[in-house]
Amino acid sequence: MKKVLKIIGIIFGVIVLLIIGLLVYIFIKNKIDSNKALLPDNYYEGFKSNSELEMRYSQLGGYEVSNTSFDSCDKSAGTISVWYPSQMEQENTVWPMIIVVNGSNIRVRNYIPFFERLASWGFIVVGNDDPQTGTGESASVTLDKMLSLPSDSVLYGKIDVNNIGVIGYSQGGAGAINAVTRYENGSYYKALFTGSASYALLAKNMGWEYDISKVHIPYLMTAGTGASDDSGHYGDDEFAGVAPLFSLEENYNGMPDDVFKVRGRITGAEHMAMQVLSDGYMTAWMLYNLRGDEEAGKVFIGENAEIMQNQGWQDVEKNQ
Repeated sequence: MKKVLKIIGIIFGVIVLLIIGLLVYIFIKNKIDSNKALLPDNYYEGFKSNSELEMRYSQLGGYEVSNTSFDSCDKSAGTISVWYPSQMEQENTVWPMIIVVNGSNIRVRNYIPFFERLASWGFIVVGNDDPQTGTGESASVTLDKMLSLPSDSVLYGKIDVNNIGVIGYSQGGAGAINAVTRYENGSYYKALFTGSASYALLAKNMGWEYDISKVHIPYLMTAGTGASDDSGHYGDDEFAGVAPLFSLEENYNGMPDDVFKVRGRITGAEHMAMQVLSDGYMTAWMLYNLRGDEEAGKVFIGENAEIMQNQGWQDVEKNQ
């Protein structure tokens, strides 16, 4: 009997050691994966479009870029990282700013080339380390920190507080909407962009519920037509994809009609490709709304707007 108990004890000990080993492996793997770069340095060079403006704004802008970072003193936001036009350091002018809200399990360090490219168009571009951003809270914290920088910061006095935008992808799309509508400092935002924002029921079920009727700033909402964004299953008890067509229609129609709004889907795009494939028009949207760039506005304004003619986009609707 003692021998049997001893054998059982050995087996139990081995199982415990295996479980501990597995947990250590998972922890180490997750730690390594959390630091992986998801975009190569020149990722934008692989993008191709037959539409002139989409192609232009998907590439680098004309500004050299520098970066800085600091501790947010907030557990969720972690380190705040900022990319900005290098010439800002020698000038007393202010620059428009964009807060970027991470997708699920993504941190700013996973897609640094994205921030560098966007900053090259003349923006201060800001991200943080929050991998769960749907409530918009860490975006609100980040904005507060950027608006209360110490006088010894290279960014002090350089932010155009009248021209601040926010963008988010997937869960971060819900987070961007909430950043605009849930928090007092949301009134600073002047333009909103989302790529495949989680549809309303999904966001609600995940604890990121948003109220689209409270969006009163220009909003460009995008998604892909691939099954990961639109599964074709629209029942309340079935997963509809992350951002199905009906969600764009509901969000577009749920906004006030006197606010400039545009919706559209990239033909054939799957969910994970949306950040790269929407770069061009996201950049044009921010250039038009935050920098007053009329050339960029040609993408969206009027009957002959480029987005209406672009063969790579479908289900486009706009009110200007």
